This record gives sequence, structure tokens and C-alpha cells, in this order.
Amino acid sequence: MWLTFARLLPVVVLDARGAPLPAPLSFWQTVAAFELRMSITRHQTRSAPDSPASAGAPKVHVVTFGCQMNKYDSELVEGRFRRRGYATTESMDDADVLLFNTCSVRDHAEERTWSWVGELKRAKERRPDLVIGIMGCMAQRVEEEVFKRAGHVDLVAGTRQFQNLPHMVDQVRERRAAQGATQATSRLVATETSDDVHVDRTDVPFEGGSHAYLAVMRGCDLSCTYCIVPTTRGRVRSRNLEDLLREVRWMVAGGVRVITLLGQTVNSYGEDFDPPTGDESRGTGRQGRPSLADLLRHLQEVEGLARIRLITLHPSYVTRAFAEAIRDCDKVERFLPLPAQAGSDAILRGMKRGYNLDLYRRRADILREIVPDIELGSDWIVGFPGEEEADFQGTLDFLEEQQFLVNYVFKYDPRPGTHADERLANSVSDAIKKERNQRLLAAAERVQRGRCERVVGQDVPAWLERVSERDPGLLLGRTLSGMPVSCPGPTDWVNSQRIVRLDTATPFGVAGFDVPAPA
Repeated sequence: MWLTFARLLPVVVLDARGAPLPAPLSFWQTVAAFELRMSITRHQTRSAPDSPASAGAPKVHVVTFGCQMNKYDSELVEGRFRRRGYATTESMDDADVLLFNTCSVRDHAEERTWSWVGELKRAKERRPDLVIGIMGCMAQRVEEEVFKRAGHVDLVAGTRQFQNLPHMVDQVRERRAAQGATQATSRLVATETSDDVHVDRTDVPFEGGSHAYLAVMRGCDLSCTYCIVPTTRGRVRSRNLEDLLREVRWMVAGGVRVITLLGQTVNSYGEDFDPPTGDESRGTGRQGRPSLADLLRHLQEVEGLARIRLITLHPSYVTRAFAEAIRDCDKVERFLPLPAQAGSDAILRGMKRGYNLDLYRRRADILREIVPDIELGSDWIVGFPGEEEADFQGTLDFLEEQQFLVNYVFKYDPRPGTHADERLANSVSDAIKKERNQRLLAAAERVQRGRCERVVGQDVPAWLERVSERDPGLLLGRTLSGMPVSCPGPTDWVNSQRIVRLDTATPFGVAGFDVPAPA
């Protein structure tokens, strides 16, 4: 699953209960799995470097469930608290403020949050001054229901209230101090979605490492019938291009070499802007609006930035100008998550995806014509209401036809508040969903293996990002076409590009060895 938050928490392989299976191949010991885009299961605050100013400061800890956008938002929240004199802490026990950034993509994601929050009831009894908050997509969806299920929670902040959290914590404490205050009278809820999320962090150093996420937009204006995002994230708001460039330069000054641009439909960036008038500069978007193509060309010129990645795209917004920008910008990876979701026009209509197979083919053809080395990835939903065997066979055929490098397969799981849940009967049995899920996973693995095997024997540029946790002599990274790659090498190669001669392939990546530069 990419950033569409389309359906379920993505994993590469699921068992019959929807739980992740262990990797079946020993090659996983040497090659990182394809990054589970928009699927960071859980991320927790890391302590910032100690400074004299942080001694004795109140401490905040954020637990993040779900996607990369959530991780980015949590970093924004931590930055807001640091501005207010807080220090971040890796220990939940040491935290004065404990926040949960939540995912609402399926019931399992929400139940994990409830479980974690429930465990804190005793901690709150021992430490009544502790402030516990729920933020993000689940908070936006259930609002005050949080207090019914977890009465020890103090505040609920929706997806466009992150910048206000330090002030909300202050308000909770002020209410507690009032005469006759109770837990119920101290609570606070803020879920208004008309606000912009202000993200300027450039007055403090970036401390996020060599890879960073950057939300170029928020929300979604599409109406896919299975998707909760328009409800939890609100309408699309693209960020000003100059603001984005300022944040990127700040990140690069702090050591970032790789940036992943985030958006529910990231290639629709700028569609919500007003068209230029008079002497205003014109972009390559609709009616002269700025577009993702324009942003990519600007980022290409940022000195020190090495790689640019994108999550996630929608076929309807693929344009020649966008493809040409990828072709012309060698920092942009030649891998695009472009979810098809199904290989049946009838099912795509039921999903209200906004395209049919013919349109998808034509947009994919544009990309492959202009960027011949492009690779595509897809999400797939099996067992959507009304899916017959012929529809599912169409999905198998379309996967084979388009030769997707990465595939995330999910069994349809209705979400409360979506059109599909309220108006479409969940007509496909669990047994059939399970069987189709396994068939599609097998087909995906076969296609992925073929895509990876075709590059064995080639010398390819690879960006090496980290040391393998299993083998400290092995470095992990990605090729320019987005394939996970491993090769032996010293740690000082991390955060650099090397030429790797590929000699091994699996469905999940490639491996090889460094090719020394000619003398």
C-alpha cells in the first residue's frame, strides 16, 4: 500500500488471518524487502542529542502507527514541542506528554492503538500529571468516542490540528488546575479540518538522519468507495512551492541526501491552486498551475540532494510533462507506485477509481515511452463487493500484462463511513477472498522475480543507505529503478552511490558486488 491509505496495512505476504508471514527466502538475509510504502507499522520517538537547554525540560514521546505521512506528522509534532522547551525521550516511562498518532485504514490498525492506550490506564493512576493524547486519522474518525473507550485520555487532535498540540496540552493542564476539575472537565477535542497544517521548522536543526519525508500536499478530493482518507484527511491542500523548497534546503543542510515526496495522490500536486493571471509565472500544470513536474525540476537543482522518491500516484494525473521531468531529472528514481487496484472495469467502476483499464494502459504507456527504464508498482484489492471469478482473472491478467515490479495484495475489508461499507453488500466470502489473495500473491511473486532477473549481469548505479542489521559487512540500498539491492562494502560507503554488478535476484530484490572505478 502506498500513500492512498486505500485499504489495509500493507505487508508483502499475509497468512489466512491477515498476519505477516516470515520471509520465505534466505535471500531476505541479504536484501532488504521493498520498502513498505505508507506502511510503517510502528515508530517511536528517539531521543534528540542532549543539550544544556534540555536539562530538566518536560519530555514528550510519540508513538506512530501507520504510514509515512503519519511519521512525517509525528516529526512535525516533536518539532513543535521542542520549540516550546520540551525534550524528546525514547522512554514512555519518562514522558510527561505521551501521544499516539493513529491509523484508521482498517479495524486491526485501530485495535492496536486501543490496546496500547488501554495499557496506560494504570500508568495514569500512578502518574496523574501525565498527559495522554490521541491524534491523527483514528482520532479524526471517532472523535469523542475515544473518551468512552479510554477515559484516561486527555485530548483528541484531528489530522489538521497537529500544530496546536503544545497549546492543547497547556489547556489541559490549565483545566486540571481549575477548582473542582475532574478528568472529564479537563478533556479537549479539536478535529476541525479547514485549518492548514503549518510546518515551518527551519528555526531548529534537522535531526532526522539522511532520509526524510516531505508532505507536498494533504487530503484527497477523490471518492474511492472503499477509502476512509477523504473523511479523515479532508480536502486537498497543496503546499506552496517556495515553502517546500525552503524545507528541503533545511533538510539537506541537516544531512539529508534522499527525500520521499508524500501525497495521497502526489502527482495531483498543484491542482487545487488558482490558475495564474496576468504576469504571474506559469507552470506545467492545468491552465498554467504549478505541478509536480515543476517541483521535481526545482528539487533537481538543490545541491547536496541525491535522490527523490514519490509516494503515491494516481493514473488520472499522469501527464507528459510529468514523465519528461522524470526523464530530465537524474535524481528522481525510476520507480513509481501507480496502484491499479483491480483488472476489471466493472470493479473499478464500483470502486469509483476514476479510470478504466484502457486509460491506465495509456498513462503507463506515456511513462514507458518517455522514461524507458521506469518500473511501476501496484496495490490490489481482492474480494471487493461484486467481484466474480472473471473479474479476478482480469486482475491476474493485468498484473501479468503490466509487469509490476512491486505488488501489495489485500483482502477487501470494509471501513465504517465509506460508501462501499454503507451501500455495497460484502458479497465475496472470506474463503474466496483468502483463495484469491494467495493466487494473486503467487502471480505477483512470479512477475517480480522476472523483473529482477532481467537485470542480473548488469552494472547499475545503487544508492547505499544503511548497514544490514544481520550482517555488518553488508550494505543495503536501492537501484535507480527502485529495486532493493545489497552488496558487501565498508560503512563509509553508506549515503553514497556505487556501481554494483548484479549477480543474484529474487522476487524481492537483487544483490551483487561493487565495481571499482577504472584506474
